[in-house]
Formats: sequence, structure tokens, C-alpha cells
Amino acid sequence: MSVYSMTGYAQAMGEANAPGEPGMAIELRSVNSRFLDLAFRMPDEMRPIEPALRELLTASLRRGKVEVRVATRDSADSGLPHPHPEQLSALARLEGTVQGWLPKAQPLSVHEALQWCRAGTSAPRSDEAVIEIARKAVAALNEARRREGAKLVTILSQRIARLRELATEAEPLLPQVVERQQQRFLERWRAALETTGAAQSVPAEALQERALGEAAAFALRIDVAEELARLRAHLEEVDRLLAAGGEIGKRLDFLIQELHREANTLGSKSAALELTQISVEMKVAIEQMREQVQNIE
Repeated sequence: MSVYSMTGYAQAMGEANAPGEPGMAIELRSVNSRFLDLAFRMPDEMRPIEPALRELLTASLRRGKVEVRVATRDSADSGLPHPHPEQLSALARLEGTVQGWLPKAQPLSVHEALQWCRAGTSAPRSDEAVIEIARKAVAALNEARRREGAKLVTILSQRIARLRELATEAEPLLPQVVERQQQRFLERWRAALETTGAAQSVPAEALQERALGEAAAFALRIDVAEELARLRAHLEEVDRLLAAGGEIGKRLDFLIQELHREANTLGSKSAALELTQISVEMKVAIEQMREQVQNIE
């Protein structure tokens, strides 16, 4: 299955199929949201078809804030209405009746008369015709979201590769840090013994053993092997979800939180500038992943 972004745009249009029938345009705009949130913008006379449009969108989309705009449009050759004599005669009778009861009423303008004739000759589209246009718009929106989702997968794959590189760089640094710390312990013990004048009374073996013990305790405190193992496991799960596709946004969001936790622990255990820098780079890459994952359905 494909990975779908929650961001997309689509438009479908339908021409008039019969005299007096208006053209139709349906526009869909989608952005990210925790749930599916539909907002409709349409003429009041088309409100009865809103439940059918809502059902169509709910069946096709799972998450995202979607704005649905439905508008009628006249064909090019019907920019001006062509009033019939019967319409004008009826309008004149109505105007005379109104002015008979309301002498101060203003007479109709040409524009008002044309608008009345336009409303009287316009035939609404059938519900099925509107639904068919909506199906085309939804299909186009899904295709746009699929293309956007493919781009997000590419970006996430690059960040995953970078995190794996950083984890590989961190592993050989740990023994080096422990070795440097062991040397520091030895130097400090010797300096302390020389200061107190007890350097000759303490065997070199005891000094070495003490330094090894301190280094071992230090190594336990800074050991991040488990964190790196869990980080790699989370990255493998992200890879698996991206390959599987479907509705994976919420699960990816959870994994991003876990990745961030491991990077934080790595930073808190850091005893060397190199490890601190790796931890910071990991957090940057993970935050970039979070921004992309928030757009995945």
C-alpha cells in the first residue's frame, strides 16, 4: 500500500448537460489534523446533498482537515439571461400589485429583473451528477496525497539513514572514552599519593586495580549500548511501516517519541564532547522526522 500525506489539493468540474442546468465546480483542500475534519462551503440550495458528500469523503479519507467548496457556474453563452415575455409579464403584474399596496416602493431595475429571470430559468443539477463530480475530485485528491506521501517517504528514509550513521559513529567512541577516563584515574591517584607522600607505600598493582575498578564503574554509568540497540529497533520498525503503507501516521508519531527518548538518554549519559555532538545531531534529525510524520495519514 502507498503512504498518503494529509496535505493535498484537487478540483473537478462538470459542464452543463441540459439547457438551463448550471455548471459545477468542486474544490478540495486538505491539511494535517489528528482526526478527519470536514468543512463544507456551498450554496444554501445545495445543502440537502451535504450528507451524501460527507459519506463519500468519510469512506475515502481517514485523517486531515478537508475544506469542501461547491460552486455553480454558468456556461460561456449564458452570461446574460434571456427573459421570456411570460416572465416579464408576470414580473410586471407582481410589481404593479406591490406598488398598489406600497406606493413608496421603488420600481425594479433592469439588473433586478434579469436576476429574477435567471433564477426562474435555472434548473438545479441532479444529486447523482453532483456526487459523480465529487467522486472525481476525491480521486484527484487521493492521487495528490499519494504523490506527496511518496516525497515524505523519501525524506524520512534519508533521516533514517543519517540516524543509523550516527549510531555507528557512537559505538567505537565508548571504549575510547573509558580508556581515557582510566588513564585520568591513574594520573589522579598518582598525583594524590605523591602529594601525601604515600607513593612508595602503595604497590603499582594496587594502583592499577583501583583505576580499573573506577573505570569499570564509569563504563557502566555511560554505557549506551542498550539505547543504541533500541534506537536501531525503532528505526527498523519505521522502515517496515513505510514499506507497508496505509494508515501509519499515529504509529509513526509514537515511534518518533521513542526515538527522541533514546537520543535524550544518549545525551544525558554522554561523557565526551563527541558523544554530545552525536546526540544533538540525532535530536535534529528526529525533529525533522517529526515534522514530516505529522503530515502522514
